[in-house]
Amino acid sequence: MFEKDDLVKIARWNMPFGKYQGHLLLDLPEAYLLWFVDRGFPQGELGRLMQLCLEIKINGVEGLLDPFRPTSEPKTKTYSKTKAAYVFPTNREADD
Repeated sequence: MFEKDDLVKIARWNMPFGKYQGHLLLDLPEAYLLWFVDRGFPQGELGRLMQLCLEIKINGVEGLLDPFRPTSEPKTKTYSKTKAAYVFPTNREADD
C-alpha cells in the first residue's frame, strides 16, 4: 500500500546510486526498474518507491505525476526565432 505523499516523492526523489544516479525516480527507464525485479529492490522507502514507480510505468500513467515534478523547468515552452523550414533557392544554376 502507498501513502498519499508517495506520488510526490517519486516525482522529486533522485536516485542515490548506480547507472542513473541523480535522475528522478520517475525518469528511470522501465527496463532498469525491471532489472531490480530479478535482483531485488533496495530495502526501505527507496525500494518501495521504486516498486510503485514501476507499477505506474507499467500502467502508462506516469504523465499524471508531471505536475509534481520540481519547478526548476519552465512549464511553458518559449520559442525563439528559428530559421524557416524551407529556404528559397537564390542560385538558379544550382537547381538544374
